[in-house]
Amino acid sequence: MPPGWRRCWLLVPADTAVRWPFLGLFLVLQVGRFWVLWHLGRFWTTRIITLPGAPLVAGGPYRFCRHPNYVVVVGEIATLPLALGQWPVALLFSLLNAAILIERIRVENAALATRRRDPQSAVGG
Repeated sequence: MPPGWRRCWLLVPADTAVRWPFLGLFLVLQVGRFWVLWHLGRFWTTRIITLPGAPLVAGGPYRFCRHPNYVVVVGEIATLPLALGQWPVALLFSLLNAAILIERIRVENAALATRRRDPQSAVGG
């Protein structure tokens, strides 16, 4: 077991009951993540880079939301601690993540502003 896991488990008493609805939601979010990755395909990266002239991905979850992967991440950060009854951890890390995402989305939107959204594109269509 990685050393970080041991520290994580110190926050959760051994007799903690798992809140199955939250764990189920966490698993549903994983399906959402695979949906995002499937539609981004080879364009998925953690870095902010653009390919001049390439259309924005407009299919799959991108039909409904400009940043669906971040929706998944926000959900994961909240639901996994909640599944273990750790609402303070869920709150703290959700707030920290929000601070990071606000800047990340601003920078990402600026980088993508020059790209065109083409619903007929083969990219993610």
